[in-house]
Amino acid sequence: MNTETLDFIRKHLLDDVQQLALYASRFPNIDMTFALRQIEGRQKAKNKIPIFVANENILYPAKLSIEQSSSELTAVYKSTLCQGECFVDLTGGFGIDCYFISKNFTQTTYIERNNELCEIARHNFKALDIENVSVFNLQSEEFLNAMQPVDFIFIDPARRNDVGNKVISLSDCEPNVAELSTLLLAKGNNVMIKLSPMLDITKAIQDLPATKHVHIISVDNECKEILLLMNAEPKQQLTITTINIFKNNTNQVFNFDQHEETAANAEYTSNLLQYLYEPNSSVMKSGAFKLIAQRFDLKKLEKNTHLYTSNEYSVDFPGRIFQIESISGSSKPEIKQLKTKVTKANIAVRNYPLTVAEFRKKTGISEGGDHYIFACKLVNKKNAIIICKKVS
Repeated sequence: MNTETLDFIRKHLLDDVQQLALYASRFPNIDMTFALRQIEGRQKAKNKIPIFVANENILYPAKLSIEQSSSELTAVYKSTLCQGECFVDLTGGFGIDCYFISKNFTQTTYIERNNELCEIARHNFKALDIENVSVFNLQSEEFLNAMQPVDFIFIDPARRNDVGNKVISLSDCEPNVAELSTLLLAKGNNVMIKLSPMLDITKAIQDLPATKHVHIISVDNECKEILLLMNAEPKQQLTITTINIFKNNTNQVFNFDQHEETAANAEYTSNLLQYLYEPNSSVMKSGAFKLIAQRFDLKKLEKNTHLYTSNEYSVDFPGRIFQIESISGSSKPEIKQLKTKVTKANIAVRNYPLTVAEFRKKTGISEGGDHYIFACKLVNKKNAIIICKKVS
């Protein structure tokens, strides 16, 4: 990246990449393929990995590698879960996780099968003044077989099949961490596996019985990652941590042991009280539907609705809280009356026979505004439409 190319990138950092490509002939001294990739990479990484974007010497790979990489927020969280002398990242990728985790280790090894990503990683670690990382262009299984035991192993198996579709089973991931689990535990005192939020957690734990801890990570209420932490120690009670990380530096955390949800009892009601509670996406993914009600003394609306109500305001609740203004049924007269009450609202459906789009079409209510509408089923099997405003 010579001075002329860097100046071009600076000048066009906010420009449309496709439009710039049309005028490539105007810049004969610029490697446009390279420059456009860097501009597009910085644009995609601006909010996702700000510490990289702040360094002008960082090089960016093809956009798919950036899209599939961890964000800075989730990488920082992962780094709080591991430390020691020697760390191995078996699926280095763009190197975001490796960069942050390496700060907690004396020696780090980055393994990646894609040679171009390895070259970019070498350059970027140097640009970031990271001197304790060794980069190797190898298959993860090849390195794993030959490596000496280390304190911590991290692996993020590819989650797309041969035609680019997302997969939801460990057996469809590459490498297959279920098949590698015995070797992983033999070579790592601790193993962290990053999985897609689409994967079935219960099935993943069955496939990886050495799992001791599960971390479910959301950012601004969008579930991003599932982490499984394994070691070879005797089986203990599985613990689950759900965390919802907000970009304003506040977090919602909910911890529990697996047996607690099994043993929990939820009280059901069709009588809506003053507040409506909606768990965040990490809690929802964890399946702690009874325990969340028991912990916060809430009443559940229906077994599969996963909304809760109370007259008390619980400020520490891991999710959103709404103040209920009115409740109606789904009959034609009630729908007609609803249209006169609310013309604009944020709509969600929970265990309800219509989709959001169908509900909007039926009611004529447009998107947005201060009101929230939850169309859901109650424990008495009746459908209800709850109109409320967000409290927190």
